[in-house]
Order: sequence, then C-alpha cells, then structure tokens
Amino acid sequence: MLVNRLSTERSPYLLQHAGNPVDWYPWGEEAFARAREEQKPIFLSIGYSTCHWCHVMEHESFEDPSIAALLNRDFIAVKVDREERPDIDRVYMTFVQAATGAGGWPMSVFLTPDLQPFFGGTYFPPTSRWGRPGFTEVLAQLASLWKKTPEKVRANAAGIVEQLKGATSSDTPDRAPVAGVSAITEGVEQYSQAYDRRHGGFGGAPKFPRPSELGFLLDAWALTGRHEARQMVVDTLRVMALGGMHDHLGGGFHRYSVDAEWRVPHFEKMLYDQAQLVLAYLGAAQASGEPFYATVAEDTLDYVLHELCARDGAFLSAEDADSVIPGGTEKREGAFYVFTAAEIDALFGADAPIVRRRLGIEDDGNAPSDPHGEFTGQNIPYVAQSVDEIATRTGRSPQDVVQVLAVMRQRMFEARATRPKPHLDDKVLTAWNGMMIAAFARAGRVLVDSPRRDEWTRAAVRAAESVRHLLWREGSGRLLRRYRDGEAAVDAFCEDYACLTWGLLELFQTTGDARWLEWAITLTARQTELFWDDSDGGWFTTTGLDRTVLLRLKEDYDGAEPSAASVTVRNLLQLAHLTGEGHYADRAQRSLERFGPGLGRVARVMPFMLSNVAAWHGRSSQIVIVGPAGADRQALEAEVARVYLPCAVQITVTPEEAQAALAARLPWLAAMSMVSGRSTAYVCQDFTCQAPVTEPAELRRLVAEISAPKLVL
Repeated sequence: MLVNRLSTERSPYLLQHAGNPVDWYPWGEEAFARAREEQKPIFLSIGYSTCHWCHVMEHESFEDPSIAALLNRDFIAVKVDREERPDIDRVYMTFVQAATGAGGWPMSVFLTPDLQPFFGGTYFPPTSRWGRPGFTEVLAQLASLWKKTPEKVRANAAGIVEQLKGATSSDTPDRAPVAGVSAITEGVEQYSQAYDRRHGGFGGAPKFPRPSELGFLLDAWALTGRHEARQMVVDTLRVMALGGMHDHLGGGFHRYSVDAEWRVPHFEKMLYDQAQLVLAYLGAAQASGEPFYATVAEDTLDYVLHELCARDGAFLSAEDADSVIPGGTEKREGAFYVFTAAEIDALFGADAPIVRRRLGIEDDGNAPSDPHGEFTGQNIPYVAQSVDEIATRTGRSPQDVVQVLAVMRQRMFEARATRPKPHLDDKVLTAWNGMMIAAFARAGRVLVDSPRRDEWTRAAVRAAESVRHLLWREGSGRLLRRYRDGEAAVDAFCEDYACLTWGLLELFQTTGDARWLEWAITLTARQTELFWDDSDGGWFTTTGLDRTVLLRLKEDYDGAEPSAASVTVRNLLQLAHLTGEGHYADRAQRSLERFGPGLGRVARVMPFMLSNVAAWHGRSSQIVIVGPAGADRQALEAEVARVYLPCAVQITVTPEEAQAALAARLPWLAAMSMVSGRSTAYVCQDFTCQAPVTEPAELRRLVAEISAPKLVL
C-alpha cells in the first residue's frame, strides 16, 4: 500500500490517514514552505482518531482517488490531530464558528499560504446532499476563486484575522469586584429554566454529559442550601446511569446522547468524560447518601482500569464509536455494543424474557432515534424495568429475577468480547491524565468503606508517577503534552498544567504524600510564568511563542472539558487553603474580577468559573486526620467522606509525615499530633482549629457545623 508523509507520525489520527491517496502533510514548515513556493492555498483538516464523522469524510472523500487528485492538484493538504494540538484547533474553530455559526469535527478550513483562513466548515459530503455543499464542488469553486483573484482572497483573509484578533483580545478593563452571591442564585435559575423535568439534563436533543454544570449546581446547593440545585444533579445522573449512554456491560460512559431520553448514545468513549463523571457521581453519592451513585463511579473506574490503562499506569485517550460488524468487513457505529433479540434469546433461553424486559430488548430493535438507519433491528441496552416490574410481568419470583440478572452482565459481556473491538486511541495526554488522577484519588478518599479503596488510590499514584517519568523534564521545568510509542512531544498548554495540578492536589489530599504537593506548587509557578496575563488578569491557553498559531487566546468556556482558567482558579483556591500563602488567593481574585458582577448571566457558558465564585464566598476549611492506617483512622475518614464539602481541603497523614516533610511546606501541621495514642481529627476554618477529637461522633458534629449552608441568598 502506498503511504504518504503521515506514516512517520505518532498521532493515531494522522496514522489513520497515512494510506490515503491525498498528499497529506503534518502541520509544519515543510507544508507551509511548499504552499508559499507554489502559491497554493492550504486545505487544513482537523479531527481526532475516534471521531465518527471524521471516519465518514475520510471514507467518502479522502480515500477517493478522484477527490484526492483535485486536492493534490490545487491545494496543499495538511492534517492536524486536535487532541495533540488544541492550540491550532482553537484558532480555526474560532473562525469557523464566527463564519458559520457552528463548529465541530472534522473541521475543514481553507487557508492562504500565510495560514490565514478564508473559508471553512465541518463535514462535507462528497457531493451535495442533506442541505450541505459537496466537497468536490467546494474544492472546484475555491480553486477557481484562488486562481482568478488571489490578492482579493488574501486581503479578505487578512481582514478576517484582524477581526478575530479584535474580537478575542482583551483591553485592560477597570477592576470590577468578584461577582456576589446573587450570581450563584442567577446561575441556578438559568439551569432551572433549561432543566428537562421529564428526562433530566438541560435542553433537548442531543444531550451532553457536561459535568462542570453538575459541579456548579452541587456547589451551589452545598453553600446555599437550595434543594432544587442538588435535585437536578442527582436526578440527571440517575437517568444517565440507567440509560443507553451508560455501558451496562463493560462500564463507563459514551460521549453523548443523540436523543433527549439518554437512550441512544454516540458510542465513542473519552477518558475526560470518564474522569469528570466519576467526580460527579462521587459528589452525588455524598450529597444524596445513596450508594447507587458510588456504585456507578466504581463501575466507571473499573472500566478505565481494564480498557484505558497502559501497563505503566498512565491512562489512554479514547475508544472509537465505530467497529467492524461481527462476521463482516464494514464498520458501523455502535456495532460492538448492540444486540439483536435473537442473540439474547440464544444466550439465555427460558430466562430471555427477564433479560429482554430488564434491558428493553425488542424484536425490531429499540432505538427511539436512528437518523442514519444504523440501528435497525438492533438493541441498545438500558435499564427498562425494575426487578418487581419484571417479576409481575413474567410471573417469575423476584428471587428468580435477581438470580438471572446476577449472571446477565457477565454472560453478555463475554459474548460481546468475541466481536471485533473498537479502535483504541492509545496516546497519553497530560491534561486528561490529570483529570483521571483526580478522579481515582478522590475515589480513594470518598469511598472509604469500599474494599477497592486502596486499588483506586494506587491507580492514581501509578498514573502520576508515569506522567512524571514520561512527560516532565525536571531540570528544565518543561512539561510535555503527549506521549505515544516511545515519544514524548508537544510543549504542554495551559490546560495540561492546570489539570495535572488538579490531579496532584487531589492525590496529595488522599495520600498525604508531600511530593505531590511540591510538584503541584512547582507546576503552578511554571504555569504562571508561561500563561498568566499580568496586565489584564486571566490565563492564556498558549505561550504565544509559536508564530504559526495566529491568535493567542484566553478560553473561558467550560465545554466537554473544563477551561484551563476555571480549573486553575480552583487550584489556586485550594493552594491558598493548604499553604495560607496570600499570592494564590490574590491571583484567584484577579482571575474572577475579569468577569465582574455579571458572571451569573453566563452560567451556562462558564459553570465551573461560577462554581469558583461560590467557593470564593464560602469560608475555607481544613480537615486533618493524623494517625496510622487502621480501623480508628478509617472511622474518622468515613465521617468526612460522607459529606459533600466543596470549600474544604482534607489531609490524612501519619504522625511522622505531619512532623517531617509536610511541616516545612505546611507549618500549621506541625502542632497536630495524635491524642492519647489514637487517630485524631482536627477541623479548622481559616487555619483556626477546634479542639482535636478522636471519636467519630464528635467529628460528625464538627463536620456538620462546617458543612451547613453559609451563603445567604
């Protein structure tokens, strides 16, 4: 098979296109120099390896020799993996969204040889259909336009870039106060108005699991006592877990639901979704007191360990939505995950009616939404009926139903495992690993009574050690973004520093190991050097040193991933609560002041940042448990673990740790010791501590005091 220049790249996405007849270049000077020399426009295609519509466009257009010939004749074709280079993706996504009002992947952008965009969109079918222009027509028209009026195209593109710079620049405003408590109320109202009271979630189809929204609502509830905010979270997470977006056999969650009922997923599985949803379910477990949510969190962690964990402990990026149809050669979305009614009948025989009712299996398929006809006759498992409903409708006893359901998952999982698996994107990304480290570490702190608690903590430690070994250069203080196939590359972006620090702060609180705190402090200092805007406040996403990236942006939108700025402010608040050093709180304040009192009006855009406003107004607490591992210490930890405490930092340390390594960085720990030889808890607010306690009931009372809503609406 002939290969193009992408064959030597490490990105799984670029390698997927290495056999195309398109004369692809990776992003770089070789492509740009040829464009300048031959005076040809650049066709820039941006996507990622588990992107369904990227696969569709590749098969329809990039594998077509006739379309490839048009591209090769009139354009310089460049491929970019958005997950490796979010800086490039953000620049041209800003253009596409401004030009078309929408965005997504694959992203298709046409540039001058100077990298300035003049036309763009997302997926183009090969010929016009579905109201979309055909790719062949677009290529022909743009090639003609460039040949006839290249200077006009250049001038228009230069004007577009200037407009984008103006729209994305931030002149230094007058300092405004941090938004008040009323902004939190306003934010809750916005979510209440958008809330789907029938199916959970916000708005209609498609529905995305945007955990930053859920985190804001939980924080708003904890700090104000507004019950509705909590209820929207726990109800949404319950229906998500019962629906088809949750993989009921292998664990974990798919990317989003194409329908409003959480029944039909877009089947790719992303590491960042698993991380954030684990944190959301752990918070819901604490807020509701219901074990159901903790079970879903553990199920998701288990999936990550089995399917998205490298041998050295680092976490891998994603699994594809598409896979080969069993017994065939064609790929189809969800083929690995769906079942026919006949398959269920063959697997379970006389017990099949129980499984059918439990998972909503129907003879003709059960997808309520199937716009492309991919699920005809297929069933997407979801929890359709309870044990009692099944018993009533089948005439079997509840005990019989429970026995069948006890073996159902494993039997179906084993049957599914014989099918061709979806493609695994096995690159290691620093930011996504940071979020997953945070999730495993918090699980180790919250799931105190779980027999797998230590396993979750060990997984977080192994991943942190792996990221440090693979992607951190101690001597130069350089963090890298991506590791794959023996190569670490791409200087880290602001989100990498922010999310890795987030994970390390969670890991420090769970383990009490000073090395994670020290590294978090080092990373934050380096992040400040590289990305902090001292004149206007806030955080740039890039350093601005790469001149091929036309815009140096600040991104505040909390989307599928939270913005680096939002994560950083939360990190700064936690470091302030841990160290007592004022410069962390000062920088957090300046970041929040950028948005002023009106932040509540954009709660749907920046929920994590508004959550930081809630944390800013909430009184900081420190909870320290000193003692050796054992039943006494675990009993105290359990009292803290059952309460949702968004404004508290919690540290569990041995007496030796409190007196040694940590005391140098956190001198307020030095005086904390065990009382009467027993594990002892210290509950402090703003570093002023209550008398130490050794009895769980006493700690329960103190935790209840600091967890009571403090903000008056």
